[in-house]
Amino acid sequence: MKLNGPFLFILATLMIDAVGIGIVFPIMPDLMERVGAVSTAEGALWSGVMMSAYASAMFLFGPVIGSLSDAYGRRPILILALLTLTVDYVIMAMAQTYSVLLVGRVIAGMAGATYITATAYISDIAKPEERGAAFGMIGAAFGIGFVLGPAMGGLASGLHISAPFWIAAGLSALNVLFGIIVLPESLKSENRRAFGKRDINPFGTILRAFAIPGLAIPLICIFVFEFANLVYPTLWSFWGREVFGWDGFTIGLTLSAYGILIAVVQAGILPRLTKQLGDYQALMIAITAAVISMFGFGFTNAIWIVAIILPIAALADMAPPLINAFAANRVGEDQQGLVHGVIASLSSVAAVAAPLVLTGVFERFVGDSEWYLPGAPFLVTAVLVLALVPLLIRLKAYETR
Repeated sequence: MKLNGPFLFILATLMIDAVGIGIVFPIMPDLMERVGAVSTAEGALWSGVMMSAYASAMFLFGPVIGSLSDAYGRRPILILALLTLTVDYVIMAMAQTYSVLLVGRVIAGMAGATYITATAYISDIAKPEERGAAFGMIGAAFGIGFVLGPAMGGLASGLHISAPFWIAAGLSALNVLFGIIVLPESLKSENRRAFGKRDINPFGTILRAFAIPGLAIPLICIFVFEFANLVYPTLWSFWGREVFGWDGFTIGLTLSAYGILIAVVQAGILPRLTKQLGDYQALMIAITAAVISMFGFGFTNAIWIVAIILPIAALADMAPPLINAFAANRVGEDQQGLVHGVIASLSSVAAVAAPLVLTGVFERFVGDSEWYLPGAPFLVTAVLVLALVPLLIRLKAYETR
């Protein structure tokens, strides 16, 4: 797929989103202490609640946003979402209490259309056989964002704990202006569909999507893998502090290294793998890497082992764009927003449950426990990914070469 202006803008948008997310990770333990958490385990739980609140809002509004973009076009929905995210970062920067931080996360979840509409935009302009690689480029943009975000967050936190939020707000505002100037509409009038009352109900929208022939299996795979993969954003900073005593700068440095590896995998390795082996074989490589890396992080207490496992974990990040491509190729052009909205909602359901479950597991094995095992959440997620294998085998029939 050609790197034309609209595609470059979408990649820039998602990269800045990743910067805004990743810039906060290094300061999360300190931020939770600032608003009253008295231990690492308690801070992890509070952080998990914030992530769940964000995901709950995104679940409720995700299908609505996707369906609105099917009816009124991608461009206005995308720009409105970016504006709302800018406001959210300002709220987070000014927050002095946990409740305000929580409200800010809810607003961000309501504006979670950036990824939904961006992936629908890519579906509009990419051929079916190009979508796996195109979604991989989205992953690469996120990877670059995670290189810049944690590094910027770790450095900016030395100035003030709120500095990362102000940086994210500024980047988001600049991107709004960029979008207004360069982004054309991608959805043709004949490919639009009317927005109705049934599109307001996220549960009904999800059920309709599952009723589409051939779509249920990739949607289930997306949900389970997203649940498992959330172990990284949920617990990396707290796990690193507990096991290795990392500070904000070191957490940011390791996340930046991970982001570099993801960018290399998504932009360099994934397109070549899909071209040479096809989407399905590339997906199975990603799943194998996910299991290996999660078991590895679950048991390690040596930094040199972390350095070895990180590249393998980056290979695992090929899975989401590849599964998304399988889902996108099962529906028509007038349903791309619907499908990506449902994907976002399922990811949000996973993001509601995973932080609560995984931080609960972390607290259980880090707090007053006879079985001290900080890596226990990684082991739980490794088992979940293994359980997907029977369904993933059935995806072979869906492959588009």
